[in-house]
Amino acid sequence: MAEMFLARYVYLMVIVLLAIGLWGMLGKRNLLKKLIGMNIFQTAIFLFFIEGATKLGGSVPVISPELGMEAARYVNPLPHVLILTGIVVSISLTGVALAFLIVIYRKYKTLDDRAIMLKMKEETSE
Repeated sequence: MAEMFLARYVYLMVIVLLAIGLWGMLGKRNLLKKLIGMNIFQTAIFLFFIEGATKLGGSVPVISPELGMEAARYVNPLPHVLILTGIVVSISLTGVALAFLIVIYRKYKTLDDRAIMLKMKEETSE
């Protein structure tokens, strides 16, 4: 049983990162902390897919005379390419979210979601 956990310790780390990210998004009141939690959650997803795409003894997908033409000896590059695209989207999303946070802070002078909701209700009741 212990050997199984030691062989797949990366999946345990993925679960820990997923839990931290989820807790950050759902358990925190500060919008910046929620954004950080979202980034941790995304990183855990990326790590999960990259770990699943690894192959013991696999090589980069460049055909070499030593390994031959057998596809099973090479690592599939598609998950890595998709994660690279996901990282670009994640960075873009973070940049836009930070811009929104700046606008929200300038208007409401806080990043606490409850305080922002109260101020929004006060504005609509006036």
